[in-house]
Amino acid sequence: MQIIDLITPERVACCQESASKERTLEQISQLLAQSMPQITTNEVFDSLVDREHLGSTGLGRGVAIPHGRINGLHEPAGAFMCLKIGVDFDALDRKPVDLLFALLVPQEAADAHLQLLAQLARMFSDGSFTQRLRATRNNQELYELLRLWEPDRANA
Repeated sequence: MQIIDLITPERVACCQESASKERTLEQISQLLAQSMPQITTNEVFDSLVDREHLGSTGLGRGVAIPHGRINGLHEPAGAFMCLKIGVDFDALDRKPVDLLFALLVPQEAADAHLQLLAQLARMFSDGSFTQRLRATRNNQELYELLRLWEPDRANA
């Protein structure tokens, strides 16, 4: 499964405003749940927050990959959000986070979960790619950038 298989144009949000880590997790939970009638915003939020209690998903360099497992979910799903101003996310480098990719996986999908997290980490370790994401000013452009990202090209 590729990153683009996880998102839809409706689950991409550019230039969002948020005041805190908790509020940001609420917003990205809403983004995920709005197009998946089998789960609620509260289920998504609780899953993401439970994972954050184990340790921050803030990778550093302004990037976080909040993720969680959901009972009843049949396939992985994701949402991407770019914030106007970064928020404190308890990231490893203590820098504010402004790029977030939330990942949900079915409860029993351990291997797929780890593979997708590895792909996301590779995606967001590409400094020129993250610069382009930050420079984008609308949802459609942001979705297109994510859609066109290719793992092999990023490591070339």
